[in-house]
Amino acid sequence: MERRLHQLKFAPMEAVVLIVGVPRETKDNEYRVAMVPAGVTALIDRGHKVLVEQGAGTGSGVSDEDYARAGAEILSDPREIWAKAELIMKIKEPLPSEYKLMQYGQTVFAYHHQHV
Repeated sequence: MERRLHQLKFAPMEAVVLIVGVPRETKDNEYRVAMVPAGVTALIDRGHKVLVEQGAGTGSGVSDEDYARAGAEILSDPREIWAKAELIMKIKEPLPSEYKLMQYGQTVFAYHHQHV
């Protein structure tokens, strides 16, 4: 007997909580931030956790209070963000000073310049 997809029974999926980190950009003259408060809210509403470095949004006109109201946890030490987050969101590629902060299995979502 043929079964249609809508007739199949699936076990409910467990919620996967992702810890997302948004460190302050370290590249000279880079004032943008990788996530705005609306992005924090969207992730928090889906059960994820967002860690934002203190002052990360200042150059873009976004205050720590804006991020906190959206549900982010504000951390003063970027090493703590890199150590805890499974996904790091940045505008620019990590700089050599950040290489040592990267964790095995961590995903870094950024614009990488591949100089060949």
